[in-house]
Amino acid sequence: MTGLIPTHRKDHMIQRHRRAIAALSLGLAAGLGLAACSAPGGAGSDADTAAAPEAGATNAPAAQPRVVTTYDGGLLVLDAGTLEVQADIPLEGFVRVNPAGDGRHVLVSTADGFQVLDTGAWTTPDGEHHVGEPELTDLVFDAPTPGHVVRHGEKTILFSDGTGETTVFDTADLLTASEDGALPEIERIPAPDAHHGVSIELEDGTLLTTIGDSDSRTGVRVLDADRAEIARSEECPSVHGEGTVQDEVAVFGCSDGVLVYADGAFTKLTAPDDYGRTGNAYVSDESSVMVGDYNDDPDAEGSLLTDLTVVDTSSMTSSIVALPEGVSYTWKGVVRTDADTAVLIGTDGALHELDVATGDVTASHPVIGAWEGPAEWQDSHPSLVVSEGVAYVSDAAASELHAVDVASGEVLASASLPGVPNELAVVTG
Repeated sequence: MTGLIPTHRKDHMIQRHRRAIAALSLGLAAGLGLAACSAPGGAGSDADTAAAPEAGATNAPAAQPRVVTTYDGGLLVLDAGTLEVQADIPLEGFVRVNPAGDGRHVLVSTADGFQVLDTGAWTTPDGEHHVGEPELTDLVFDAPTPGHVVRHGEKTILFSDGTGETTVFDTADLLTASEDGALPEIERIPAPDAHHGVSIELEDGTLLTTIGDSDSRTGVRVLDADRAEIARSEECPSVHGEGTVQDEVAVFGCSDGVLVYADGAFTKLTAPDDYGRTGNAYVSDESSVMVGDYNDDPDAEGSLLTDLTVVDTSSMTSSIVALPEGVSYTWKGVVRTDADTAVLIGTDGALHELDVATGDVTASHPVIGAWEGPAEWQDSHPSLVVSEGVAYVSDAAASELHAVDVASGEVLASASLPGVPNELAVVTG
């Protein structure tokens, strides 16, 4: 579906969508408040939870979620309910965006590091909702060649490909520190060599971080809370992609399978093909199952994929699942929605719901027109993010964005954009 939906029907659906977001976000805001109060060094004092909004901001009756999309030449910040553009921020070059995890900020990968984008909508630790002007702030987490952003537990973990260094901060602290124009306190963990990698910090302070250099990546090492190495595995060539499933079991993708870390030990699950690369993990904290992309052609990186890998960490088994004939996807077209399901945007233009235990497609809903894969992975093509039961699907060919109810497939809102959308991020406001 590439055309805009009728205005009277769209208005009705937007109102219903806003009510659903508001109800869900109130509960989320309360959870954020508890997390912020309990996090070390976080916002827990009466002064930190004052009700007065920042200068230039106003109170809002409910959380105001925002969607951020990149395009060639800038960033767009949109209202997640109506998809109306709230800000168009010029920014040159190919940039990437990731939610910081505090419901307000998005981390933009720029030449200097992870630059903080204020989406202009947030919920305070005591549950008050505010809106202001979106702004690409001057706050930057120093990280030459910024890479992966991981959010787990109450931490946000950044990886610098230029140094191999990991930066960790309490997620809730960014929300409060930014009000004073500052970054939160951080921990920096060095690496022996620079490489394109990733790190995850578990809730007990254990850090899992990749092993590699400028020529190759081989596996994962484990550092305790004092940052002493306590374990490692180098059985994961071209390690890339990470996720943490139920019971804090961590899974990493390899070019010949996946590497699982559970209860202090590594387990390698080998792919059925000599080259069987999993490069991205799609996970839920409520499920023991990881869904990953799967590529058995070493010459086809960046092209379309037709298979998924399904890893059950409770039984330490993995299997390869083929999608229905005519359905392909790319690395940025799959999202986990809950413990039992995942969704993907296929090249047929439909949003497909998957049973993660079997990989079976259980429902399909047309959203955009059929599309072809990108020549390079960075090239604009359909992207998918999901928040609060709503899928946001970009249509690069039509320069459009659609909000879709995951459960019913109903298109809640559609918008034409002033640029070709590339990457997407969503925050709860």
